[in-house]
Amino acid sequence: MEKLPKIGLPIIIGLIIVIILLAKSAVTIESGEAGVLFKTFGEGVVVDEPPMGEGFHIVAPWNKVFVYEVRQQEVLEKMNVLSSNGLDIKLEASVWFQPDITNLGKLHQEKSEMYKERVLLPAIRSAARSVVGRYTPEQLYSSKRDAIQQEIFEETKNIVEDQYVQLNEVLVRDVTLPPTIKDAIERKLKQEQESLEYEFRLITADKEAQKQIIEAQGKADANRILSASLTDKILQDKGIEATIKLAESPNSKVIVIGSGDSGMPIILGNQ
Repeated sequence: MEKLPKIGLPIIIGLIIVIILLAKSAVTIESGEAGVLFKTFGEGVVVDEPPMGEGFHIVAPWNKVFVYEVRQQEVLEKMNVLSSNGLDIKLEASVWFQPDITNLGKLHQEKSEMYKERVLLPAIRSAARSVVGRYTPEQLYSSKRDAIQQEIFEETKNIVEDQYVQLNEVLVRDVTLPPTIKDAIERKLKQEQESLEYEFRLITADKEAQKQIIEAQGKADANRILSASLTDKILQDKGIEATIKLAESPNSKVIVIGSGDSGMPIILGNQ
């Protein structure tokens, strides 16, 4: 009976050690994550095998697992850049990215978990300065925003594509100019708009005048043609036709034949 506690104590200690080792060996990879295995007594970071996927994993307690988020992520970057004429421009851009999951081991080995600070952000800053430096403040403020956004995306992608980072999109959220430059551009744009409106009114008025001239010319041509076709003989024939129709009418009247100018009839009604 006295030996039982002595035998049971090592067993209990052994179970505790096993539980501790299992706890250290168990790794759970959450949804949207992947793990990079580091073998302490092996080749170090495993780069020639796919990363550990979602779920529960058992690894040797002397090895380590570095967990990365592999879903699309967003980083917002605010920076100061110079325009083509040397003016200071404040640019705010949103970058959508995710690690290249097929090369996650190489990313960890060469860039570490700080790959955003070491690779992505320097790339976006460099591309933004390069692109914005090709445009004037007026172009940045108005018509070239979409073109600038696309160019920054393309230049950043060229920088990071061999750095095991997948760039999905770059969105330019805001471009802030110096207040004096912004006010000058807005005044210029307003003047251009007013000038365009004035030119439109002039063109509209000119078209209306041309329309009236054409209509008046058409009426004049019609009257001239009509006047040229109405001879005395035609007028007398028309007068005779009208006299016959009036004579057949039941209304009381007096018709004096041949009493008007050029022998046209004069019609006297009962009023």
